[in-house]
Amino acid sequence: MQKINKAFVLIRVMVACCTISTAQFKTIKYLTDTTDVPNPERGFYIAMHSKAGGMDTAELIKLRTIESIKSSNANYTARITLVYKGYLLTAFRNDTLSSGFLQLLQQDFDAIRIVGLKMVIRFSYTDKSMAGDCPDMGICPPYGDAPKSIVLQHIAQLKPLLIANADVTAVAQQDFIGIWGENFYTDYFGDESQNNAGAMMDSNWADRNEVLKALLDAMPKSRMVQVRTPRIRQRFIDGTRALIYSLPMKDAEGFTASDKSRIGLHNDCFLSSVDDYGTFSDNGNLPAAKEAVNEILRKYWIAESHYLAVGGETCDDAFSPQNDCAPWGHAEQEMASMHYSFLNVSYNNLVNNDWQTQGCMAAIKKKLGYRFVLKQAILPTKLHAKDAMPISVTLTNEGFASPYNPRQLQLILRNKLSGNVIAIPLQTSVQRWFTGKVEIKQSIILPVGIEVGEYELLLNLPDEYASLKGRAEYSIRCANKDCWEEMTGYNKLNHVVTIKR
Repeated sequence: MQKINKAFVLIRVMVACCTISTAQFKTIKYLTDTTDVPNPERGFYIAMHSKAGGMDTAELIKLRTIESIKSSNANYTARITLVYKGYLLTAFRNDTLSSGFLQLLQQDFDAIRIVGLKMVIRFSYTDKSMAGDCPDMGICPPYGDAPKSIVLQHIAQLKPLLIANADVTAVAQQDFIGIWGENFYTDYFGDESQNNAGAMMDSNWADRNEVLKALLDAMPKSRMVQVRTPRIRQRFIDGTRALIYSLPMKDAEGFTASDKSRIGLHNDCFLSSVDDYGTFSDNGNLPAAKEAVNEILRKYWIAESHYLAVGGETCDDAFSPQNDCAPWGHAEQEMASMHYSFLNVSYNNLVNNDWQTQGCMAAIKKKLGYRFVLKQAILPTKLHAKDAMPISVTLTNEGFASPYNPRQLQLILRNKLSGNVIAIPLQTSVQRWFTGKVEIKQSIILPVGIEVGEYELLLNLPDEYASLKGRAEYSIRCANKDCWEEMTGYNKLNHVVTIKR
């Protein structure tokens, strides 16, 4: 099983066999920025209205540039780089998606791209529960979702937009099924609530797997799809009768763009009860009885989450003090062990406000997802253009997780006289920069014909999409003082190398 919070990850790739006999070296130390550094695809997200279209770009810019929160009863603020959009398809439960809806959806993607944010995206057919005389706590059928044929038709219609706008989609959620899209109270995919028999048939799981497969295929291989419970993941990978003892991914299977490596988790009731309101329950088949599986599934997810997109929200403060800061509770410990990258900034504020009052909110804001801090670099001061250039950079990931989407690391050489920029890709997987120490040691062959002169050295972690690669808002910023370039998105190594003939 993958060990959590590795002490370090050593990345050592030699890309040249040359040696330098004339090089001189300098060691540079870096100062840590202790503030909450905004970065792409991580942190607290804000949930926007459920209708398509009408996004206010001026308001979105404020979210990106100012610590703000719209919820009036919050006692904290946050910098936002993620917007959650849960689109309601109620009007289309028995029909195709209209061209008007698809146009408004594209307008939302465009607005998000203009201001430099990304989206967590979800589609569902109902967000209303109906009270009445039924066994399951007043949530009664009919629930109001759509049949499988309609769901698959809608996913097919959405596919071109999802692929075209994957650059500003951090992650999609597989939530076409049930109230709120949470795969539980559903009219068509097996009602496992007490209103039915409390479990589902194999055919129900087969239908759910078909929907999940359709959404995975509607997204590029570089993007993950989050599901509501670990059992949904297990039953997709290992079949409708998958055991609760399913083995987690092996290290070599992580970040491979296979379906198995692309199914993450959104826990929308983080630390709200013993099993997080059913998140870590069996969701069993008929006629087999459910097992008490909370601890088994938690251990499974601790191992799986190392390689997957994990996020969600708090939903109930009743599980206090477990959901409090240490030493009363273990909120941070849970986020770290399950590698949380994002949470809802405004729900549930009874829980979130406690984190502010009890003193751990500042750490949570900084640690959600990744947080790269430069520590030291050993770099040459002079070398000949024909020589290889050895570099050694040490940093630490102080966050709960590594980046879940692929991203390149570039060494930037910028000529101090002409301003010309040379971007050299470094051989590393940024997705595997797990919590702890990261070392980058490589020997680089300089481009043929490079002009002599003085070059500033910088690191760049740009977005993988060409549409965003040159935009600083979408590059990763290291949590260091005097290193970040706001205009370029580069991280200065605060070093100059002289290249001679």
